[in-house]
Amino acid sequence: MVSAPRHLRANLRYLRALVRRFRVTLVLAAALFLLGPLLYHLRYVGPGGDRITFGEGLHHVYFLLYGQPSLPYVHDWLIELLNVVIPPVGIALVVDGVVRFAYLFFARHKNDKEWIEVVTETMKGHVVVCGAGRVGYRVVAQLREMGKDVVVVEKREDAAFVSALRDEQVPLLIDDTRSPLCLPRTNVKNASAIVCATDDDLANLNIALDARKLNPDIRVVIRLFDEDLSGKVRDTFKAEALSSSSLAAPAMALSAMDPRIIHSFHLGRHLMVVSHFEAREGLPGLDVSSVRDRFGALALSLVRGEHEKLHPNGDEVIQPGDVLTLQAAYPDYRRLRAFTRESEPPIWSHHEPPAVPGQRKVG
Repeated sequence: MVSAPRHLRANLRYLRALVRRFRVTLVLAAALFLLGPLLYHLRYVGPGGDRITFGEGLHHVYFLLYGQPSLPYVHDWLIELLNVVIPPVGIALVVDGVVRFAYLFFARHKNDKEWIEVVTETMKGHVVVCGAGRVGYRVVAQLREMGKDVVVVEKREDAAFVSALRDEQVPLLIDDTRSPLCLPRTNVKNASAIVCATDDDLANLNIALDARKLNPDIRVVIRLFDEDLSGKVRDTFKAEALSSSSLAAPAMALSAMDPRIIHSFHLGRHLMVVSHFEAREGLPGLDVSSVRDRFGALALSLVRGEHEKLHPNGDEVIQPGDVLTLQAAYPDYRRLRAFTRESEPPIWSHHEPPAVPGQRKVG
């Protein structure tokens, strides 16, 4: 749910963008309804020698747009010129400019391509995410949580998370990424990064190449299913090419070996793991810095009762029953498990992992 202040800011930003785009039309409209009545006020002299007020001049200009002049005919070349020019010029301004301006503003929630293009013109340093599937949606959610502006491109109107993204007021462009106008509509030339997260390796590569052509300095992150291809792209294209299988394989393998490991990733040649430790044997009485120095384990959080500390201080003494979330290289993790006399992974039917506030229990 988008907060009211944020929604108001989005509307004001969109209004500013529309004003900038239609500035010529709006200036001409202002001239028509300000300068025109002023000229009639200064120049028009009625058959009886009477002059008119500015309001009467405005009234006359307004009805001229409908071909219904409200002032009597007079022999004055400037007045006649205005009477002839104002109707077609005014109708063109109103029909092509003012009406279109109003339509775009009040129909902005239709998420048409022109609206997306107008909105992205106001952005700089944003991230373009291509693909509104499960991966793309999670990337968008993470970026928005970090306060980053995001624009999403999706080819199919019926993609899995299109409705959810629109409900969250995320700018969403429904367009074919192969179209030469697609990426320019996202203002990719002023974007800081692009994430290619469709389910087609070739499409992701094409998007990345087009983005680099429009913005040579943009950071490119590509999702690839082919692990060999991801390595080649990473080396030759200078992009972050991530293979779904290579990312999932360590987590799946380690989960099979030890279900206490909640996350894993590679840092260079090192396999890093994150796991919960409940202070029972060994850990009580040690401080956080001792765990780091002896086992190379970095404390991400410490839970005591209902309270959680992120990045606890090094002099924090661990008490019985505390739950620590620790990050370490896998060999160091094994050493720490041995130190706490928990070398063997538990059998989940007889043992449950330590409860952590805010974490849902599955099962």
